[in-house]
Amino acid sequence: MDEQRIKWYRIAVEKEKLTELNRRSDLHGFLQCGSLLLLGTLTGSGCYAACQTGNWLWILPAFFVHGTLISFFGPPAAIHELSHGTPFKTKFLNELFFRIFGFLSWTNFVFFRTSHPHHHQLTLHKGRDLEIVLPLHFRPVDALYSLTFNPFWVIQQFKTHLRHSLGKIEGEWESRIFPETDVANRRALFSWVRILLLGHLALAVLFIATGQWILITIVQLPFYCSWLAILCGFPQHAGLKSDIDDFRYLCRTMLLGPVPRYLYWNMNYHTEHHMYPAVPFWKLPELHRLLRHDMPVPNKGILSAWKEILRIQKKQKTEPDYTFDQFERK
Repeated sequence: MDEQRIKWYRIAVEKEKLTELNRRSDLHGFLQCGSLLLLGTLTGSGCYAACQTGNWLWILPAFFVHGTLISFFGPPAAIHELSHGTPFKTKFLNELFFRIFGFLSWTNFVFFRTSHPHHHQLTLHKGRDLEIVLPLHFRPVDALYSLTFNPFWVIQQFKTHLRHSLGKIEGEWESRIFPETDVANRRALFSWVRILLLGHLALAVLFIATGQWILITIVQLPFYCSWLAILCGFPQHAGLKSDIDDFRYLCRTMLLGPVPRYLYWNMNYHTEHHMYPAVPFWKLPELHRLLRHDMPVPNKGILSAWKEILRIQKKQKTEPDYTFDQFERK
């Protein structure tokens, strides 16, 4: 894979301070991962209890809350941070929870862990970073999908999993990040997806055999009501510049309240994360305070970011090459 190193601009941080910021913590990793899994168990139990009543006035809100929460188990949050290996000081714990969240979210963690570093190294450089391909567009129908589920996306994900389970690599990005010479990583990719498919098949058989089929929708189908994860995650790069060796033009930082920051693992500090990806999620607010003197004014909340994105998309209808310069934000 052609990866001529990009000399990224990074706001200077004292060496001693950066060493402190990069320090990882098993305690913080356990608190974050454990609390999310506990909350998922509680919201899932709420769905199960609501289903026993047979009353849709209880069932629909219960599944809405559950889906909202577990949508953060996958690449938008948990999988993303675990792929960096930063939540835990102990590598075994990071790998363990990486697989747990990967299984629960139907994520091939091998693929994500292989793809994502290239995104960091080549962020929004056209033809090189194919994890994020600009321009990103959010359509009215996407709002409906976010509140329910996107059947086309789900079908595509299952097709990809099935293809990988058969040992097939397709497309430019897959061929670049999993070259034929990388036999070991290809084997890991195929092995995990087979575990994923067989494991979920076994669970589905167990739930059906025991008459608990409703657990399939609670435990095995984390594809609905991802509205909040989309509201948080889509703005990361949408409408911004490309082919610039400065993350301040390519990544969007938003200021969020404590609940979405917790669910989103502080990835709203996205410019800071790209500048110093080894800093664990729980120290990103501190990193933000250190860097903000040389950063664009951040979006003050989700609403501010989305108003900006929609304005950009509207302008791109008449000026397709238009992108937003964040240093113009007041």
